[in-house]
Amino acid sequence: MTPVVTGVGAALPGRVVPNADFGRLGVTDEWITTRTGIRERRRLEPDEPLGELAERAGAAALADAGRRPSDVDHVVVATVTADLRSPGLAPGLAFRLGVPGTAALDLSAACAGFLYALDHACAVVESGRSSCVLVVAAEAASRIADPGDRFTAPLFGDAAGAVVVEAAGARCCAACAPAVVLGTDGARQEILYIDRDTGWVRMRGAEVYEQAVIAMAGGTRKACAARGVTPADIDLFVPHQANARIIRAVLRELGFPRERTVVYVGDTGNTSSASIPVALERAQREGRLPAGTRVGMAAFGAGLTWGAAVLDWKGCRHAAG
Repeated sequence: MTPVVTGVGAALPGRVVPNADFGRLGVTDEWITTRTGIRERRRLEPDEPLGELAERAGAAALADAGRRPSDVDHVVVATVTADLRSPGLAPGLAFRLGVPGTAALDLSAACAGFLYALDHACAVVESGRSSCVLVVAAEAASRIADPGDRFTAPLFGDAAGAVVVEAAGARCCAACAPAVVLGTDGARQEILYIDRDTGWVRMRGAEVYEQAVIAMAGGTRKACAARGVTPADIDLFVPHQANARIIRAVLRELGFPRERTVVYVGDTGNTSSASIPVALERAQREGRLPAGTRVGMAAFGAGLTWGAAVLDWKGCRHAAG
């Protein structure tokens, strides 16, 4: 069966944290914006569970797909910041959405987690083992940011995003199956990781920048090749919203135009695995994602992990036409 994304949803916390809140670290709004492109981010309250954001995003994606919870036969959640050490978010999410008893699992692949979860969803649909998979990426990324580190504290925001992946039927032809490319480099994990003792993100910024650009640009080329297209054939590019400088560098490497790229990091900060589905939801809401749009995606995170994908939005171009 050919998998297709049929719905998207997102949820953000209500609390807005502007750059001015980090003045205590000796940094200014201009300093943060110049280096990251981030102006503000949303953050959960200390006692506010991430699971509620995941539930809102998942419910919105199902509504957008025109599906009921009872249609879902598989749930996969990408996160490294679940409310509990164990269980993860997925079992409780399935229960609250009204699909108890279905397969529900958490997946940890840092900022690349959404693309790893998307690949998993596509695989179980292609195999015929599932027909409707809910993919949720949810992160309380602010809770792993060292509040005393001026280089990482301003980067992170909290959010949840979700998509529904279904067996396509008449909406897609076999030739337009999503192409997903994944990769890792465990030998370099010391440049970006979450410390076990403190729980904080530790990052060598310059090295992360270099590796992220290489991996995201290279992964995008590989995903395009797997789909039989070139980067120039992508209608809308949705990169991981980590840092505006990284996004600009990836675009230069690909020779891809800024006007066909989604860049919302200024309003959200780095929401880790949630950033791509959150950006997809906003792009659709703004009218940038009509059915049949060829979408490219790329992400990079701790591990080191990375991924890229090319897919036709809500049905292939041929069917949409």
